Amino acid sequence: MARLYGLIGYPLGHSFSEKYFAAKLSSLHSDALYRNFPLERIDLLPTLIRNHPELCGFNVTIPYKEQIIPYLDKLDEEAARVGAVNCVRIENGKLTGYNADIYGFESSLLTLIGGKRPAALVLGSGGASKAVKFVLSRLQMPFVEVSRTKRSDNLTYGELSPEVMGRYLLIVNTTPLGTFPDTESAPAIPYDLLTSRHCLFDLVYNPPLTRFLSQGQTRGAAIKNGYDMLVGQAEKSWEIWTR
Repeated sequence: MARLYGLIGYPLGHSFSEKYFAAKLSSLHSDALYRNFPLERIDLLPTLIRNHPELCGFNVTIPYKEQIIPYLDKLDEEAARVGAVNCVRIENGKLTGYNADIYGFESSLLTLIGGKRPAALVLGSGGASKAVKFVLSRLQMPFVEVSRTKRSDNLTYGELSPEVMGRYLLIVNTTPLGTFPDTESAPAIPYDLLTSRHCLFDLVYNPPLTRFLSQGQTRGAAIKNGYDMLVGQAEKSWEIWTR
């Protein structure tokens, strides 16, 4: 029986992973398979696993990076610290959760900022934001989360004043805003306050140039989309599954 890998999330109509791993497995002359498994609810996961005993591992995407944790037998140390999982290895019927987004984001971010360590605004508070904040902490980069709901430790979009925008020169979008087909949407930051000193990183990769990045590019900011991060986390996932 051929080994099976896959991706869970919902919806998965425009997923990167299936095509990427199909090409990778072909290049390796492997008989392993990679499939998308759109799950309308996370509680359908045990049934999926029972129905596919050949499943050796899978990736996890929106909206289940946090919801999956109670279904795991074990958490890798970094995934436990982050509180989000995007890669699961199945061995002897046991599920272990990892966060390959950490590797993907860090390696991609460093190609954007080089040796600089600017303070950052992290747009969004979902599972993807947790890996981003973990990496920023590890790189000793000050950051503050920005979301629509006010808490004691964050900013709202309405609080992004000229002073704030001048202090935080890296802006990371961890929300799905701007993802195809909703390409006209973008986080509600004051784009007129962006300058050539800013760096914008968008976890969205489809389209390659989101409205968020386009607004920054127009004002001279350095920009990077989420494609290299996706490749990095995919390769890290493969390493986890096959080691």
